[in-house]
Amino acid sequence: MTDPNIGRLLAQRYQLQELIGTGAMGRVYRAKDVLLGGVPVAVKFLSLSVQNKKMRLQERFEREAKTCALLGQKSIHIVRVMDYGVDENATPYYVMEYLQGKSLSRVIRKQHLSLPRFLSMVRQICLGLQSAHEGIPVDGKVYSIIHRDIKPSNMLVVQDASFGELVKVLDFGIAKLLQADSNQTNYYLGTLAYSSPEQMEGKELDNRSDIYSLGVMMFEMLTGKMPLVADTHSFGAWYQAHHKQPPRTFSEVSPTLQLPKEVEDLVMSSLAKKPGDRPQSITDILQILTSLEQLQAPPRKKKTTAATAVLTPPALPQVASLEAKVPEAVPPKQAIAIQNHPKENVNDKYIPLFPNDIAKRLSWPSNKPIADIVFPQAIKVSGKLTPALWVMLPQEEIHKRLVCTRYNQFIFITAPHPTILWITLIYNRQYGAKWLPYYLDLKTPIGQEIANMLGQISYYRILFFAKENPQQCNHILISTIAPTQCERLQEWVNMSYTITSTGDSQLSKNLLKNEYEKMKPQILAKIQTANTDSHFDLSG
Repeated sequence: MTDPNIGRLLAQRYQLQELIGTGAMGRVYRAKDVLLGGVPVAVKFLSLSVQNKKMRLQERFEREAKTCALLGQKSIHIVRVMDYGVDENATPYYVMEYLQGKSLSRVIRKQHLSLPRFLSMVRQICLGLQSAHEGIPVDGKVYSIIHRDIKPSNMLVVQDASFGELVKVLDFGIAKLLQADSNQTNYYLGTLAYSSPEQMEGKELDNRSDIYSLGVMMFEMLTGKMPLVADTHSFGAWYQAHHKQPPRTFSEVSPTLQLPKEVEDLVMSSLAKKPGDRPQSITDILQILTSLEQLQAPPRKKKTTAATAVLTPPALPQVASLEAKVPEAVPPKQAIAIQNHPKENVNDKYIPLFPNDIAKRLSWPSNKPIADIVFPQAIKVSGKLTPALWVMLPQEEIHKRLVCTRYNQFIFITAPHPTILWITLIYNRQYGAKWLPYYLDLKTPIGQEIANMLGQISYYRILFFAKENPQQCNHILISTIAPTQCERLQEWVNMSYTITSTGDSQLSKNLLKNEYEKMKPQILAKIQTANTDSHFDLSG
């Protein structure tokens, strides 16, 4: 039977394309955001209706959805909610980022997890839980969010260009929201095998309930089996198991499994029947995981010569990191000399950074103001036109980010006017982020030319000019573009030839700016995680 939702345009924006998941809490569809040029999203319809009910439930849904949307911006380890609403059938829905990955339950079924992989996954899950438990400010109040349904099928394992294996937590707040539905008052919400004793009793829950469920899941991740086994799959049988049955030991379930005592102690303490006997916060668990990871980590190889720049490996197409092997406090002239090494090896191809004589001849265009501005303009290198982003900043601002990580992203909107927002971020751990956004109008020849050039060449130079001395280019960086983004850029240019503008280009810029502001915390979380002393090492 054909799903009537396939092809449906939700909220005049999201075109539903395929049913990708069903469960007790709702149905999930892959969709495309037609307002943003067909960007893929996931739409989840919840198993409740606000029809013929008091406004209280709809207000509750809106508050929960708003809280979850803010939570996704706070942590990269939580699936981001980008929009929400109630459709014409009075069914609430979430719009989430669309991620291609595997559920943790599938990963556990298919393969045994090594200890380092287990520690990495649990640490990422805990970082997401920590953000939720610490709370989100909404309308002047801080709401601590308890997940209530921690289990492997609510964890998504994604292969990420920057992080390798990235774990994200799904469905924050939905169990609590469904519990408010009057049609569900006699229906237990949660997953019996993972529920804490206090959750089975219907008590008000705190963060320690999630810690119990995490303990069940950790045991399963390590052994492939459950720590508790109920006689039947009924509420009563699981109630007795969680309240009376001692959890099975690792030696009983998997006699050949060799684990550090600290890991066994962490899991078993998380499974304590009484909340007071468990770790009291996710922060406590993170401290244990961090120390265990440090013990497991192999010794790091020494980097090569201090006089050359270390480049991002090919596995990091969207984040191009160039870290000079000198302290960040090095005097600017010395740092520039290191950065102006004749060639960079990015994505297995040599890119001339800039011959010094050409760099000396570059000066700020006379038709541009001496001000903090950003604009694109192609430059000739070795007789070939290549894309460049020209940036003017105070000298001090440039010096703060001579050693930095770069990130770029492009988002496209077709209506009312086809426009690309080109986002560049330069980030220094000490001095923070400098955002360099620019809007490319795809109804102009220059906009089409630059976008097409970016897609074909797959990198661009960032040329820095100091306001105090605009006569000469002060500093140069290179930022590579992910292959998927290159393909999209060329697709968007081709689309722009046939799309008719139906409104003011400024309206498109405003819509893109709103999306950009929503994305900034997520991008920063990604960059900041990669710029710590964790195993996410951008310098390879």
